[in-house]
Amino acid sequence: MLSIALSELIQIFRNRLVLVTSCIMPAAVSAYFVYQHEAFADLGSLGYIAAVVAFTVGAFGLYTTAVTTLAARRQNLFLKRLRSTAAGDARILAGLLLPVTVLALVQVTVILVALAAVAGGPSDTPLLVAAVLAVVVMMLGLGLATAGLTNSPEHAQVTTLPVSLGGIAVASWVGISGTEELAPLKRLLPGGSATELIMDAWNGGVPTGDSLLLLAPTLGWVVVAVVLATRLFRWEPRR
Repeated sequence: MLSIALSELIQIFRNRLVLVTSCIMPAAVSAYFVYQHEAFADLGSLGYIAAVVAFTVGAFGLYTTAVTTLAARRQNLFLKRLRSTAAGDARILAGLLLPVTVLALVQVTVILVALAAVAGGPSDTPLLVAAVLAVVVMMLGLGLATAGLTNSPEHAQVTTLPVSLGGIAVASWVGISGTEELAPLKRLLPGGSATELIMDAWNGGVPTGDSLLLLAPTLGWVVVAVVLATRLFRWEPRR
């Protein structure tokens, strides 16, 4: 698995398009939110900024890159060749997705530390970590599912738009408007409960036990994504 991951990491840094998509673009957008944190805090809250950062990196740095990577490796038959080795399917996918996952986690950590340094830290760090990890797992699951519907890396630019833009839109909607109205709908949408969980962790004022209940809808989407991935994912080029 580690040899696959190392090879994939090298490919990421060699491919300028993937490097921009996975690292530079989400980092730049997130840095802007941190730089303008006072304006965005007035619009929503510091927790809202943290949620948008997590979903921006998760959508573009992790989800889109994962789909593009898997589509590219399928198209050039690399996935098929890997299956002829001793590595199992789970280890192959873990090796391919480990580099983008680590890069995304590093980006989120650095940006949120910067936000804490300039605007004040989170009220509940362990809860924030749990919320960010929930977002990462959800995005990975959705990435595997979307990769099953994606014929090529070029096609990924289209197939990833609904989830990537939709996730950020839901995070912004919940972060700005809160959950005082339409709470069940907002929490059931992909990313809605995770956004509220991040906001609770950063802003405080909500019992940890009540906030942890918000993990259920997010984990529910993980289950849905994994089920879709097992049905839709293909190891050989789609015909």
